[in-house]
Amino acid sequence: MICLDTNYLILGLVPGSPESQDLIQWAQAGETLVAPMPAWYEFICGPVTAPQIATMRSFLHDLVPFDEPQALEAARLFNAAGRKRTLRIDAMIAATAVVGGAELATNNRTDFNAFVPHGLKLV
Repeated sequence: MICLDTNYLILGLVPGSPESQDLIQWAQAGETLVAPMPAWYEFICGPVTAPQIATMRSFLHDLVPFDEPQALEAARLFNAAGRKRTLRIDAMIAATAVVGGAELATNNRTDFNAFVPHGLKLV
């Protein structure tokens, strides 16, 4: 299972981008693609059109809710990574991947690397 960060959702819509090529390759290989609800929220804040939202949604097996297990893991990751305010949403996205046993696809490796020593796996 691969969990998509917001930048993968956005750049996956750009024809020929590395992200769109990854999404196509993963889908053709039968990989399960999911999006954490916080990333989906960021994505649909746009600007995006209804057809773009539908296109991206068609790649996703599921939108993963942000419930108590994800919140507990996000708090753990946030605290373990040094409590940087800029990492709050990233901790929520990372936690969704960790709780789901998924790898995270992101272009924002700089921030997400802070969570790798604490259980996050990046694609």
